[in-house]
Amino acid sequence: MDASQRPTPILRLAGLQRTFRQGAREIRVLDGASADIFPGQAVALVGPSGAGKSTLLHTAGLLETPDGGSVVVDGLECASLSDKERTRVRRSQMGFVYQFHQLLPEFSALENVVIPQLILGRSKKAAEERATTLLESVGLKDRIHHRPAELSGGEQQRTAICRGLANRPRLLLADEPTGNLDPRTSERVFSSLIELVHQTGVAALIATHNLELAARMDRTLQMADGHLVEVTPDPQ
Repeated sequence: MDASQRPTPILRLAGLQRTFRQGAREIRVLDGASADIFPGQAVALVGPSGAGKSTLLHTAGLLETPDGGSVVVDGLECASLSDKERTRVRRSQMGFVYQFHQLLPEFSALENVVIPQLILGRSKKAAEERATTLLESVGLKDRIHHRPAELSGGEQQRTAICRGLANRPRLLLADEPTGNLDPRTSERVFSSLIELVHQTGVAALIATHNLELAARMDRTLQMADGHLVEVTPDPQ
């Protein structure tokens, strides 16, 4: 495939630099981290605790500003945008899934997936139709009117995934989305997440400590000394 036929990355990280100060000590967390994430691709982000995975996700998600380098989302250079512009890009182009579901406890599963769509200006009817379709696709047809406290951990996290995809983002960023679940539940949530990534064509960057799950994604990137290194699968 020549360059003209290659898909355009939804997320392009180029030469990211991020340094934190701890007293008189400087800690360089990102040191030239670069990667391209393409549509319909689930990319695992692995590395030991403290390697910088969360910092990378926060930077890619425009929640932190890098000290150097660029973050390009769907062709738009975002590193130097104003706070207002960054918020607009996050709302219109990105979805987020966290280790702890962070659902609004007073609202049902359906309402939790509807609310971000209303914020973006979608009609209530259209938002409810979209939310229902997503929740049914992850096996929650009979649970959509239950509040988070009435849902199991896996059901809560599947609801959170649906919320992250509610506004049809181009980019999904997930930080240990199965890290708080038992192995059986983790498997079901992971399968739902990957199936939705492939169905919707969203570009997904998913931080995980679970190397078995990482191996089942389309690609794996490893944080190492502030860089991103592509991990080549072992030949079978």
